[in-house]
Amino acid sequence: MKKAQKQESHHQLDMVTQPVKRLRIMLAAGEDVVEVKRVLDLTDDNVVGEILRNQGTFYEWDHYPKGDVFDNKTHSQYFYHAHSIGGRDPEHGHFHTFMRARGMPKGTKPINRPDRSQWPSGGDALSHIVGISMDVRGAPIRLFTTNRWVTGEAWYKARDVGKMIALYTIGHAQPSWPANRWVSGMIRLFWPQIIMLLQARDISVQSWEKQNPGQDPFEDRGLEVTSQTDINVEVQIAAVKAALAAKEKAKKAKSGES
Repeated sequence: MKKAQKQESHHQLDMVTQPVKRLRIMLAAGEDVVEVKRVLDLTDDNVVGEILRNQGTFYEWDHYPKGDVFDNKTHSQYFYHAHSIGGRDPEHGHFHTFMRARGMPKGTKPINRPDRSQWPSGGDALSHIVGISMDVRGAPIRLFTTNRWVTGEAWYKARDVGKMIALYTIGHAQPSWPANRWVSGMIRLFWPQIIMLLQARDISVQSWEKQNPGQDPFEDRGLEVTSQTDINVEVQIAAVKAALAAKEKAKKAKSGES
């Protein structure tokens, strides 16, 4: 991971700024994430092990499970893989999450650029949403976004990708219902952070293009990770609960005044 080409954020966002409806969705998602971990812990399992089960030898760069996980109703997708050992310490590997074109809000289109010959099109014009880095214990440690060439996606503006978060769900049970439920929950639990990362991603690419005139920033191998932030599930859930409590208190105080 090239430190010179990434934007980092380690601060905890102020959840009070989030709408109540979103906070409730985030809390429900967090409860899903915690419940999946609780159940898997009972047999010393984790979500990474769920995805790698019965997949044979684990090779760096290969997608797991083979063929990816794809929900043909929501058009949400994800896979797990790892880069070279030592390349992303202390990371074991990461999930890449996507939304395919048919699952996006109506009218959503990739940005208009003349140099789009390598971009997928039509129903294959998928968008990467966010990556979820995992440690050797199978626990999430950070979220990150990447440049276009990394995932072979089409490129949508941050505001359009942000609208895909509410739609992202893997609703079936294969290859692992717990893993599918966990990945879906993580996307919603860290909703504000993902929006922040997508905005930073766009700024990173724009800045790179200004610094490297004449080069296509979306194909430049010098720009890989475009934004990232460390995460903690327990801290996030506590922040969401505190924000909901604060909003409820403010609502009652306002009602009492009137």
